[in-house]
Amino acid sequence: MFGLSYPRALALCVGLSLLTGPTESRQAFAQSKERVHEVQAGHSLWSIARRYGVTVAAIQENNGLAEGDPIKPGQTLRIPGKDFKSGKNRRRSGNAEASAPEPTAPAAARFVAMKPPPSTQTQKSSKERGINPCNTPDPGFGVYDRWSRAPSMGQMIMPQRGGVLSSGRFDVMFHFHGHEPVRKEWVQVMDGAVLVGIDLGLGSGPYASAFQSPDTFKRLVSSVEKAVAERSGKKQARVRKVGLSAWSAGYGAVQEIISQPYGKGLVDTVVLLDGLHSGYTGQSLNELQLRAFVDWAQLAVRGQKYLFVSHSSIIPPGYASTTETANFLISKVGGKPRATKPRAADPMGLDLISRYSRGNFHVRGYSGNDKMDHCAHIGLYRDVLKVHVKRRWDSPKGFKKQT
Repeated sequence: MFGLSYPRALALCVGLSLLTGPTESRQAFAQSKERVHEVQAGHSLWSIARRYGVTVAAIQENNGLAEGDPIKPGQTLRIPGKDFKSGKNRRRSGNAEASAPEPTAPAAARFVAMKPPPSTQTQKSSKERGINPCNTPDPGFGVYDRWSRAPSMGQMIMPQRGGVLSSGRFDVMFHFHGHEPVRKEWVQVMDGAVLVGIDLGLGSGPYASAFQSPDTFKRLVSSVEKAVAERSGKKQARVRKVGLSAWSAGYGAVQEIISQPYGKGLVDTVVLLDGLHSGYTGQSLNELQLRAFVDWAQLAVRGQKYLFVSHSSIIPPGYASTTETANFLISKVGGKPRATKPRAADPMGLDLISRYSRGNFHVRGYSGNDKMDHCAHIGLYRDVLKVHVKRRWDSPKGFKKQT
């Protein structure tokens, strides 16, 4: 996805372009009939499963696909009917998208595993929002230079001048999934810290796989330090404040990085924009998959780290929604989300429905279940940067080059 336009990048995100379900007649036909689907650019197993109302596991088993096997444009998939009885691929795994259907939560944890209610299943047009969240105007680059491919992975922008202390220390945010739309928000607030954008394709799997080895993130950090040293002329350039942010599927990279001693020690800030999912274990969310984020939330509550999580009201097929995972984190720090009313100040037509804050841990929940609601969470990035990150980091200021 490197260098792709935002509309193209959106098509390669989590398949929300296929979010609209089949008609009643199609559903009846699908109950027992097998169909054939030709994979198009931007399709994922998740989006295809959602379209036909079946599970990812059923498609995998019906086509002899192992977990993690890629699909590609032009490939033909046999889509089973809804009554297909999956066997070997229904095992629990670390891949949230391949997990078994959701269970009924016990009463004690009901608020955690409750699906978003019907009142949240709303859509707004671009006209109602005053903007198309999936294709926002480009404000330019502010004090920053254009994208550079200097990092070992992805690309980066840094101020044309400044942004580095005399000691060589500088701040950097590594963002996963949607580097161009995030850049549009970043440059309107930030004026010193480096931004690294990384896009790795479909689903959380590629992000998690890319960062399973601790050496990957170490090399990435070192490559950014080298690039800043060359650009600034400060050979001793080293990171000071480090953040990880992710929209949608990008959380897979964050999960791996903060699970590792190097990442957990180095990173200060984590921002998750409508993109934390998990599978189920028994009658609860899969805590093993969420353990790194639970630990981070507890550190944020104690003021040692910072964590912001937003969620829409999209209900995915067969695995936990961002609403459920956000509520799970809240429950693990002994809290409960508070219902609230929409605020005119929220960007891109988002309607706030719940919130939770304790220490440096903040959760914001919003209604809406379509792709524009999903895109609109990127609009929250600007506020998070302005209200929290910029103040917390106090990064050395950057400037445009003098002409």
